[in-house]
Amino acid sequence: MAAKEAYNKSEMLICSAARQMEDGAICFIGTGIPMLAAALAKRTHAPRLVAAFEFGGMGPDLERLPVAVGDSRTFHRAPVAGSICDLMEAAARGMVEYGFLGGAQIDMFGNLNATVIGDHDKPKVRFPGSGGANDIGSLCWRTIAVMRHGKQRFVPRLDFLTTAGYLTGPGARERAGLAPGAGPFRVVTDLAILGYEPASCRMQVLKLQPGATLEAVRAETGFELLVAADLADNPPPTAEELRLLREEIDPEHLYT
Repeated sequence: MAAKEAYNKSEMLICSAARQMEDGAICFIGTGIPMLAAALAKRTHAPRLVAAFEFGGMGPDLERLPVAVGDSRTFHRAPVAGSICDLMEAAARGMVEYGFLGGAQIDMFGNLNATVIGDHDKPKVRFPGSGGANDIGSLCWRTIAVMRHGKQRFVPRLDFLTTAGYLTGPGARERAGLAPGAGPFRVVTDLAILGYEPASCRMQVLKLQPGATLEAVRAETGFELLVAADLADNPPPTAEELRLLREEIDPEHLYT
């Protein structure tokens, strides 16, 4: 049942991201929207979801929302309390199904820039850089990018390649030494849910967010998007999803 009350863009992104997670999967979770999405997924359709955090906590109960990936709550009642090296090793061994990513720029092949805007040595804007993002994009089987939609973010060419998507297209990841069958899976934005066309590895529109149109998505994208033959509308947040977010997961509204 769709929620009757209003919701904001952050809540829509959180609910949309949560729906991408599968029960029983191991997901590499970052600070912010991915943490809320994981907590929501565990309370709804994926109670056996294993949330893995960069500093080594794997499988905490997420009864209380961590404020960052190094928060002690990422270890609370977790079956594994390891280190960043342990988690990266697990990803390198192919044990992490999903990884959440963000960035300042993304291109049609799912490559991400979280380093600079402009020239690398004299940038207009300098961001924190990769952190664990390159490892997540290289080692997790499926990656999900969560970001606001806009031409300044969805660009024909990155200013800097921080995290590998499908690189230059079909076969490029494998030629770079990355595992066959792995790579970008979804992009969740405030306008659409996007995936990748298997043959070309190019980004395509799968679902439209409530109130969005295909024309609006195209207008806010700096490259040509493919469109799925079965293009559908993404359901809005339900009343129960919003209740869980507002009352149980983030009652202090740190992120929502």
